[in-house]
Amino acid sequence: MDSNYSAIPKNSYAELQFQKDYGSPKLPSEFLPLDVESYIDPKNGSRHDDDLDLDIDDYPLIGSQSGSGISGAVFNLTTSIIGAGIMALPATMKVLGLVLGFVMIILMGIISEISVEMLVRFSVFCKAESYGELVQRAMGKPAKVMSEICIIVNNGGVMVVYLIIMGDVLSGSPRHEGVFDQWLGHGFWDHRKLVILVILLVCLAPLCALQKIDSLSLTSAASVALAVVFVVVCFIVAFIKLIEGKSEAPRMAPDFGSEKAILDLLVVIPIMTNAYVCHFNVQPIYNELKQRSPQKMNRVGRITTIICVVVYASTAISGYLLFGKDTEADILTNFDKDLGVPLSSAIDYIVRVGYVLHLVLVFPVIHFSLRQTVDALLFEGLSPLVESRKRSLALTGVLLLLIYIGSTMVPNIWIAFKFTGATAAVSLGFIFPSLVALRLSPQGAGLSTGERILSWVMLVLAIIVSVVGIIGNVYSIRSKSE
Repeated sequence: MDSNYSAIPKNSYAELQFQKDYGSPKLPSEFLPLDVESYIDPKNGSRHDDDLDLDIDDYPLIGSQSGSGISGAVFNLTTSIIGAGIMALPATMKVLGLVLGFVMIILMGIISEISVEMLVRFSVFCKAESYGELVQRAMGKPAKVMSEICIIVNNGGVMVVYLIIMGDVLSGSPRHEGVFDQWLGHGFWDHRKLVILVILLVCLAPLCALQKIDSLSLTSAASVALAVVFVVVCFIVAFIKLIEGKSEAPRMAPDFGSEKAILDLLVVIPIMTNAYVCHFNVQPIYNELKQRSPQKMNRVGRITTIICVVVYASTAISGYLLFGKDTEADILTNFDKDLGVPLSSAIDYIVRVGYVLHLVLVFPVIHFSLRQTVDALLFEGLSPLVESRKRSLALTGVLLLLIYIGSTMVPNIWIAFKFTGATAAVSLGFIFPSLVALRLSPQGAGLSTGERILSWVMLVLAIIVSVVGIIGNVYSIRSKSE
């Protein structure tokens, strides 16, 4: 008999969505098996539904034909990673040296991708719809609340950093001239707080008001293109200066010759870990992926990692070669002077204005998961945020106001990155994924010996990085105050 239905390939994922009570943690018996065939009796082909203690009718198949394709998901995930973090990488390269800095960029990218795949794997295993829900299924409600607080601190801190960079570039800072100063001279138009407020209301608020992250795919693609333009320009200028012999010899290894150098080394590693954190957006992107499956999302993650490693390594190396020991914590502020190449002034403007536009397009992607998390934390049990336009707009307005206030209080991006990198970013990217894997493994997820060892190594290293980073940050602030 003819049918419009086609057989599901044996090795494909057919994802089942649980429709009951998302709020309460699931018991081990409520997890769907990763290997469905292991629950079918090979002798008579019958399923052991009694062992599962679930009604298969409660799990309707979902295979949405709408949603984001792989390219759109890659752009959104890449945009979640490549934001303001790229601006601090040349400064970390100055501290770590070219060799160790390059190795760290690759190593952190690989470890981050492994932790992303862990999140996808266990989210499918326990049918979690968000990062916090996955953590709750593994470790309970208090851990869920803690993970949501980490997302709020991390995303809020990153968005504050974006506004600070926009203000530094357009209005200037105590040590650097802004674009508006150079174009129009001093006046009310280059007042820092006013410039940031106008950008927030005119450019950021309309994008942040969008309900679905898939709606940001095109703007994410544009933001990635602008980031690539920045990298290409930095690389070309650095190469020209290197050929002409105008670049100073770079340091190849860390400097251990002074207390300040060692202190800088302690605080830059958390900044490096912060550079790849995108885990808060993995679940929203996966939820809206067309015909989603763990294999497809893993492919998205690996493509994204390759793109980010190339962009980060190119930016860090070329930026450090370009400015040497004068590399600022925010490298964009270095582009306010003569670069020693033809058309230097035009290149300065292109780089700075182009990257401000990039951050404008990145901002709403980070805001999306921040708004979702705040809603889940404050309004648990209410209808999904996508179904309540008024609540969504109200949350957006309040969050943007708080972020704007924060941007007027934090002095520079180096301080923000040091603390968020050592606390919230390390927790979201490495500590929680490791704990989730180790806690859910005995309930049927079945980590291999190698995966279990890797999870423990990731957990221990993340805790060490966090503790060392916090101690280094506190000691650095005390030293400056004295």
